[in-house]
Amino acid sequence: MRHRDWSEQSTAPHGDVERRPFRVTHPHHPLFGQVFDLVERGRNWREDRVFFHDTAGGSHSMPAVWTDLVAEDPFNAVARGRAAFRAQELLELVQLIEAMKS
Repeated sequence: MRHRDWSEQSTAPHGDVERRPFRVTHPHHPLFGQVFDLVERGRNWREDRVFFHDTAGGSHSMPAVWTDLVAEDPFNAVARGRAAFRAQELLELVQLIEAMKS
């Protein structure tokens, strides 16, 4: 495992990172459909994120699940927008609401 020096920028590209294009797939993101070169992919803010530069050279990141680098969730693929929640998620929500009431 490669350790980084504390002064090294965490979003800087590294030689061991494969550069590859990715597409923004989140339908409500303003960059939807645009393609960017992956600079780095890693965990930040407790989630898998991609780091990239926009056309003006600015550095940005977004959750990897908002890109085509992560396969579409099978439930979402089948539901095609007709179901916002899985049954298990709704049951967990009921438990949370009940816990908040007590």
